[in-house]
Amino acid sequence: MTIPSSPPIRVMIVDDHSMVRRGLATMLKVFDDLELVGEAESGEAAIQLCAEVIPNVILMDLSLPGMDGAVATRAIRQQFPQVKVIALTSFKEGDRIKNALEAGAIGYLLKDVSADELVQAIRAAYVGRVTLSPEAAQALVEAANQPPSRGLDLTDRELEILALMVEGLNNTQIAGRLTVSSSTIKSHVSNILSKLGVASRTEAVTLALRSGIVR
Repeated sequence: MTIPSSPPIRVMIVDDHSMVRRGLATMLKVFDDLELVGEAESGEAAIQLCAEVIPNVILMDLSLPGMDGAVATRAIRQQFPQVKVIALTSFKEGDRIKNALEAGAIGYLLKDVSADELVQAIRAAYVGRVTLSPEAAQALVEAANQPPSRGLDLTDRELEILALMVEGLNNTQIAGRLTVSSSTIKSHVSNILSKLGVASRTEAVTLALRSGIVR
């Protein structure tokens, strides 16, 4: 009895450079378990083509004319959640990586990846496994180890009081505005200074304006 072989993994390429698309297409033809089902040169075209060919895996460049690759990835994942997207790009900055993964990409690889590594990533994506280039993994680890930005842990009440401090109000005036006691405001202000790592109201106001904590 002959065991039927699995259908090939349907792959779509999205890149605005024809030479890149041609090189990837040539590479995919070498592997019997992969099938190129479409190419697109923009984010908008990728969404339209995806609806027509329904690929299993998309190789998505992030730097595209018009709609960028992360936006296109998010739109595709929302409309076709079964389609897996691998970001294939030249960018190794942490914010780019974070944006792509938050948009729904299951992999992040740099364009200097070897053919074997790329094929393994496509196969992994097809079965739902994440693949990150070493540079992408390192960038995510470094981002995770960064200390939190000052001001991010202020409560809503503390942010409200800080905004009134920026307006130039003193504790008594803030207490009157918020209809609480001056001692309560004094306690909040002390917490604000501590969380911002500053020693005075003036420093707190300067930091709040410079960093955009309040406007």
